[in-house]
Amino acid sequence: MVTGASSGIGAATARRLAAEGFDVVVAARRTDRLDELAEQIGARALALDVTDDASVARLTQSVPDCAVLVNNAGGAIGLEPVEHANIEDWRAMYDVNVLGTLRMTRALLPALERSGRGHVVNVTSIAAHLVYEGGGGYAAAKHAQAALSETLRLELCGRPVRVSEIAPGMVATEEFSLVRFRGDAERAAAVYAGVEAPLTAEDIADAIAWCLTRPPHVDVDLMVIKPLAQAAPHKVHRVADRAG
Repeated sequence: MVTGASSGIGAATARRLAAEGFDVVVAARRTDRLDELAEQIGARALALDVTDDASVARLTQSVPDCAVLVNNAGGAIGLEPVEHANIEDWRAMYDVNVLGTLRMTRALLPALERSGRGHVVNVTSIAAHLVYEGGGGYAAAKHAQAALSETLRLELCGRPVRVSEIAPGMVATEEFSLVRFRGDAERAAAVYAGVEAPLTAEDIADAIAWCLTRPPHVDVDLMVIKPLAQAAPHKVHRVADRAG
C-alpha cells in the first residue's frame, strides 16, 4: 500500500515496487491519475483521503491483507515566519503528515502483523530532524511524524512489524513546491534554481525499495538522503546562471 501515489515520490515508489514484484495498491485523492498509473504498472487503485476517517475505513475494508504500508501522503503549505503563521495552514500540515500517518498505520496494523513480515515505511523529511527559517509549521509536523515512527518502533518491539523512516532532503518533484507556494510557479521554480542535481523521486523510491527488500531480521530505522549540493535545509550550493 502506497499513499499519496498519484504523483512524485508516491508514484515513483509504486512503479519501483511493482518492478520488484510487489502486489501494489496505490491510493490517493486524485483517482484519474491513480487509474492511469495502476494500468501502467499492474497495480490496484483506490481512492483515499488520509485526513478523512471514513475514507481510511473504506480503504481498509477493501484491503484485508497487507504486508507493507508506505505512508507517503504529506506536504508543506507556506513559508511564513512563526510570527505571521497561518493557523489553518499549520493545522492542515499536521493533519495530513501526522494524523494521516496515524490513521493509516492504526487501520492497517492488524493486517501488517497478521502477514508475519509487516513493514511500515514513513516518508518524512530532513525537516523532521532540522529546522529552518520559514519552515516552522512543516518542521513541527515532520518532527511529530518522526516521533510517531520512533514510538511505534518501541511499541512493536517483539512483534513481526518493521518500522523505517525515510527522510529526504531537496527532491525536485512536479508538485511539492508548487503546492507549498499555492500555485506560484515562479516561487516554486526558484527553490531549485542553480542546484545542478537535486534528488529525484526515483532516488527516494530506490531507498524505500532497498529498505523493504532487506532480510526480515534487518530493520532500517532511519535513512537521511540529501543531494550533494545540500548540506542542510538552509545551506544549498547554487551555481551562477552560465547564460548570464
